Amino acid sequence: MTKGLIVRSTGSWYDIFDEENQKSYKGRLRGRFKLKGMKVTNPIAVGDYVHFELENESENTVVITELLKRDNYIIRQSTRKKYHGHVIAANIDQAILIATLVSPRTSLGFIDRFLVSAESFGIPVTIAFNKCDLLLEEDLEYQEQLMALYENLGYNCVAISALTDDDTDIIDELILGKKSLLAGHSGVGKSTLINRIDPNISQRTDEISTFADKGKHTTTFAQMFQVNDNSFVIDTPGIKELGIIGLEDLTIGHFFPEIKDAMGHCKYHNCTHVHEPNCEVLKRVEGGKIALPRYQSYLSILNSDDNRR
Repeated sequence: MTKGLIVRSTGSWYDIFDEENQKSYKGRLRGRFKLKGMKVTNPIAVGDYVHFELENESENTVVITELLKRDNYIIRQSTRKKYHGHVIAANIDQAILIATLVSPRTSLGFIDRFLVSAESFGIPVTIAFNKCDLLLEEDLEYQEQLMALYENLGYNCVAISALTDDDTDIIDELILGKKSLLAGHSGVGKSTLINRIDPNISQRTDEISTFADKGKHTTTFAQMFQVNDNSFVIDTPGIKELGIIGLEDLTIGHFFPEIKDAMGHCKYHNCTHVHEPNCEVLKRVEGGKIALPRYQSYLSILNSDDNRR
């Protein structure tokens, strides 16, 4: 039995890297493969470690026999099955969320949902605001305000243009010695950025669709790339909507740092921070100490159907 790392997932077949022998294999699951306590559309994701057995030496195919314990993972609600989750990536050191204020525009709700998903596993997140070269002066001022908001909450933020060498160097430093997930909407520049990081990688890129200023899906499957001896980046298909799944209502506030800081001062230990008297969270929202858009994101997740499942 051999240990391997999943570096690409196409749904039915997986590219597996044998770290010990420095070989790659095509792998598949034998029969039905379920995770205890989890309903997911993809039981195995990029970044997972597995045990496998050689199936056909001439064709270099193997059968995956066991999924090894995960340190962490990023999950969202499946777009195909309402009651299932979809694991975006597993066993990562950090996530880099690529956000853009134009072509296309990333909503604050999307950013906050991604942060909550990462916070639930203690995964550090850097928010990289891309396409700064396209912003007007008022947009740049708004971007600075957003960066200040998230930096005050403890999140690292950078402003970049994926087409500028100096800005690409910022990402080079961030990913050094780590397994990093790059995530965001279609069209925000994930694949362009990866191609700039390593010229040997040639992920397909495309122009932004003129219809509704939306990005086109150019990355079809999640894939991990080795940039150097100890640096890896995972490119993922663009995420249109990020449904939070599997969090209890009373725990959601723990994944908003500013709400977590306030909730211990509420009158009731089971306060939902919606309507209860002497709620410290509501007091801080009214006093401007908790940003209203962040509180609205909290309410959106709290009331969403996806999380209740």
